[in-house]
Parts: sequence; C-alpha cells; structure tokens
Amino acid sequence: MRIHRHRQQKPKYNIPIYRINEKITNPEVRVIDDEEKMLGIISTEEALRIAHSKEMDLVEVSPKAEPPVCKILDFGQFKYQKEKEVKKQKAQSKEVDTKGIRLSVRIGDHDFDVRLGQAKGFLERGDKVRVELMLRGREKAHRDVGIEVAQRFVTELQKIYPLRIEQPIAYQMGKIIAIVARS
Repeated sequence: MRIHRHRQQKPKYNIPIYRINEKITNPEVRVIDDEEKMLGIISTEEALRIAHSKEMDLVEVSPKAEPPVCKILDFGQFKYQKEKEVKKQKAQSKEVDTKGIRLSVRIGDHDFDVRLGQAKGFLERGDKVRVELMLRGREKAHRDVGIEVAQRFVTELQKIYPLRIEQPIAYQMGKIIAIVARS
C-alpha cells in the first residue's frame, strides 16, 4: 500500500483581484495608456478597442474612484510585479514571538544570570519575554518572595535595555507572570 504524503503547497499571497477587459462593468472609465499618458474619461467599449489595438489589456486599477481608473498594460507582467511586491513585503516583515523564561523562588545566582543572558538574547532578536515563576506547595503562602524575584529579574533586564512592560507582574493560578518587550 502506498503511503500518501501531503505535498507542500506554495504559500498564497494576498494579491488584490483586478477586473480586466470585458469584466469591467462601468459604462465610463478614466483611462491611462501604456506610456502613462492620461486619455481622459471615455466609454468602456472605446477603451477596450484602444487596448486591443495595442495588443494589451484594460485593467481596472482603482475601482473605488468615480469613474474607475483603468490602465492599458500587459496584465501578466502587471500581476507578476504585484506578486513580487507582496513577497518582498512579507519577507521584510518579522513576526514577534513570545519566549518564556522560568524562574523559581529558590533560584541560585548563577542560574539567575543564565536566565538573564537568555532573556537578553531574546530581546536582542526582537522577541517578547514572558517571565514565569512557578509556586509549589508552601511557596504559594509566600507570594511576596516570588514577586520580589520576578521584580529583581525585570529590574536587571531594565539595566541592560529600556523595556516596555506589556503585562505587569501578577499572580495567576499558582504562577507569577510578567511579559516585557524591548521599547
């Protein structure tokens, strides 16, 4: 029996849909020709005739304008350029992750410094840091000690970078949590 593996699909990019040629429904359109010259407001049939005589397409580039703006151009090349622009924008944008750092009430100095170094690396990359301090057993009765450790961690980070506190230090369901990001 053959094992079916899912094929990787190409990522779909958000490219706006343009109406071309006979799909343009408005009776009159403002036309710009292939040399970027304004031809003025003319009927759609006349604009289509001009586009076909130049062996090009009539593309509605601004449908919300009154009357809609259409350009005479090669649609395949136009679509390719738009796809390239969208890919470039997507490549330049960076998604921000939230990285977690776990501390404990009885954390040693060296372990504290190691976690501080990890958080520093995350902040340098542009990620957010979620400081999490788990309270176990009798530690839950002494939340103030846990809050002090978390506060010490955040103040040490603030000495290195100016921080924006996205979620202040708070106790939630047996944990002390804070989220910080580089400002």
